[in-house]
Amino acid sequence: MDLPSNDILLALFECPVCFEYVLPPILQCENGHLICKNCRGMITSCPSCRVLFGPNNIRNLILEKLSSKVRFPCKYSSNGCLEVFYHKEKTEHEETKCLFKPFLCPCPGSSCKWSGSMDQVMGHLMTSHKSITTLEGEDIVFLATDINLSGAVDWVMIQSCFNHHFMLVLEKAEKYSSHQQFFAAVVLIGGEKTPDQFTYRLELNAHKRRLLWEAQPRSISDGVQSAISNSDCLVFDAAIAHHFSDGGNLGINVTIQQGSTPGGRDNTHIISNHSAFGNSSLLNNQF
Repeated sequence: MDLPSNDILLALFECPVCFEYVLPPILQCENGHLICKNCRGMITSCPSCRVLFGPNNIRNLILEKLSSKVRFPCKYSSNGCLEVFYHKEKTEHEETKCLFKPFLCPCPGSSCKWSGSMDQVMGHLMTSHKSITTLEGEDIVFLATDINLSGAVDWVMIQSCFNHHFMLVLEKAEKYSSHQQFFAAVVLIGGEKTPDQFTYRLELNAHKRRLLWEAQPRSISDGVQSAISNSDCLVFDAAIAHHFSDGGNLGINVTIQQGSTPGGRDNTHIISNHSAFGNSSLLNNQF
């Protein structure tokens, strides 16, 4: 026997509290009324019949089995997303891949309260954060000025190449008492390609010294703080920064390339031909 249409089946999975779709584990009251897992944790009685929930969760195993046959729309369909998924794929799409999910302003440490879709992020940065320099090219120099400023400081630039935009962030902070460290990372902003299709290379090269970091950029969904909090970026302390700085300014060579590996480059190669050079935006001198 054929199943009813997908739209008819979808109506069976609607949570009466948040109106999102109830996905496994599917919970119900003792009278059979459904409620999603998130809402179940916030209320003590069934919103449909007012019966009190018992100490043990009751699962609707029939609907859980049926849910594997239903294709659910993305929760951001009202923002324009037209994708539909079986429930096992839906959450991953919404959390990490959907271009229509609302994103917060990606400027680190910023007090900006803006949020919008992926395709609006660059427009917001260009209109509301005009001090951020945008440079074109695969190879640039990210110049952080006045690195000896006290307190927590962020320097930010945008690099555009391969028809994509990348946010470059250098953050000065004290993770440990009286120990200042610098954290440099790259975040991919928007586009259809995913971060694992790119590799970025950060290099400090001055005064006969060289320090190198190569990695895949983080997604804007993760944010730069994810890389910094896990030290998954170029990390060096104030003493090392002094060895590479010149008059309180620090230049970081940045290379973006397509591909999931560092492209077979010899790690002893020193980048010497840069297509662009510019100052970073200095944000939040004290926060």
